[in-house]
Amino acid sequence: MTVELVVPREAGGERLDRFVAEHASVGSRAAAARLIDAGAVVVDGEVRPRAHRVAAGAVVVLTVPEPVQAPLPDEDVEVVHADERLLVVVKPAGLLVHGVPGHGGPTLAAALAGRAGGGPPGRAGIVHRLDRDTSGLLLVARDEETLRRLQAQLRRRRIRRTYTTLVRGRPPSRTGRIEAPIGRDRRDPVRQSLDTDNPRDAVTRFELVEVLSERSLLRVELETGRTHQIRVHLAAIGHPVVGDPVYGHGPELGLDHQFLHASELRFTHPWTGEEIEVSAPLPPDLEAALGRARAA
Repeated sequence: MTVELVVPREAGGERLDRFVAEHASVGSRAAAARLIDAGAVVVDGEVRPRAHRVAAGAVVVLTVPEPVQAPLPDEDVEVVHADERLLVVVKPAGLLVHGVPGHGGPTLAAALAGRAGGGPPGRAGIVHRLDRDTSGLLLVARDEETLRRLQAQLRRRRIRRTYTTLVRGRPPSRTGRIEAPIGRDRRDPVRQSLDTDNPRDAVTRFELVEVLSERSLLRVELETGRTHQIRVHLAAIGHPVVGDPVYGHGPELGLDHQFLHASELRFTHPWTGEEIEVSAPLPPDLEAALGRARAA
């Protein structure tokens, strides 16, 4: 598949790998870097390195291999709201949202094929993202115009996304607001970090729900939606998400992934103006882990 992009004025000066990751829907900056290193990205007809700064008006052409996707049966993805314009679904932990080059496993986008649409091929109209090992609610458009309107709401921070998470320790206050820019870590390209050369504004609010002996249950709301934002911010204040293999202490309480669940979603229907609020309970594995934490 060939993708051709013209660099908009506001993106002039960005690194090539960042521009490709954010504008070409290849999955991540690491995936963009792999394409660049393989010579599959040209700028104005020339192969350029990852750190090349793209100029406004430049033409970037990518040759992207089609991801091999294995659609899941419909019953594996729960739909909690549906109308002719959009869906709200519950993504299970362990499922990628979109396919990426070199990944041949199942994806949410493939599971929704035929039921949702909008955006580049293989994106299935999915409005925002969840990490592979984070479960919970995702908003999905069924057509291009609905996707455009919902993405505009997201940019204006009018889609409210609330998460339930279990963290180590107890925050010093019952409520808090973490405002700390994050970006790709200077030393580890897999991690997001406050120690970055490309900081982007990030704001997370939290509320203490339940205090346990060694852990705390929190309700967390995003004001921005940076990659790994909740996990990075909570780790930065000394309260990493339970089970987090990257920013925390790894497996615990019988979990093999982080205790993070997108539990509430509130937004205005882009066509009717109706205020829609949807919730999803903790999945069984997180409920079991919470029970173990309460018993500890």
